[in-house]
Amino acid sequence: MVDRLDPMTLHGRPCAVAASLQLIGDRWSMLVLREVVFGNHQFSQIARNTGAPRDRLSVRLKSLVEVGVLERRPVKEGSRHEGYYLTDAGEDFRPVLRALLAWGDKWAVTSPPLRLTHHDHPLELETRCVTCGEKVEDDDLTQEMTVPGWDLEGRL
Repeated sequence: MVDRLDPMTLHGRPCAVAASLQLIGDRWSMLVLREVVFGNHQFSQIARNTGAPRDRLSVRLKSLVEVGVLERRPVKEGSRHEGYYLTDAGEDFRPVLRALLAWGDKWAVTSPPLRLTHHDHPLELETRCVTCGEKVEDDDLTQEMTVPGWDLEGRL
């Protein structure tokens, strides 16, 4: 179970983006999640592939376990060695990582250092509404603040 935040306790606009970033938004946490998604579950693998200082990495891993994004469990059945694995909340973060990867390929690097393919073609991401199946376009979205005292321009 993810340790959810009350949006009213956040600084600035109450928002799920701000709450998400407070839970997992720092650089090392994002890179830890990337490594676990790539199948690297042991501390030594995660440390090597993120480049994070070991003390900082320990803190981030502990935090991600505490908030319910990662869990510790044996690397192999019957093993004494534990690794880090995605919880259901962590699994739901996979599309976020894919979107960051696609954005980074387009805007942050001179050439993509990793290629994702879907069957036999490059993966192209598109956001679709699960309810109706339509491609999501900004013009079709309605934004509404549900927190009293706030609208889209800010605090009333």
